[in-house]
Amino acid sequence: MTNERVKSVEFRGSALDDLRAFPTDARREAGYQIDQVQQGRDPDDWKPMTTVGQGVREIRVREADGAFRVIYVAKFEAAVYVLHCFQKKTQKTSKADLDLTAKRYRDLVKELAQ
Repeated sequence: MTNERVKSVEFRGSALDDLRAFPTDARREAGYQIDQVQQGRDPDDWKPMTTVGQGVREIRVREADGAFRVIYVAKFEAAVYVLHCFQKKTQKTSKADLDLTAKRYRDLVKELAQ
């Protein structure tokens, strides 16, 4: 039985603290979905975030406490990079959340190119 290489997870900026601030159920579900991605599988509920950058995806977690999002990119060899974690308050992702995610993505790409 061959063992696929499990990618490590790297949190950018405040993403880990933001994830830790999720309610318990949402945090557990988000952790499970990130684990799926580490193993090369798709999360259960996700959508591409091409406005942020190529290969960027959003994991959608719906719990009794609300809607939570984990935005990540897994296309790089080194790791799964979690760019941003937040609770969604409205139907549309806020410009502030998108701008922050895009900045972290650009910084990551620059860093990896060095």
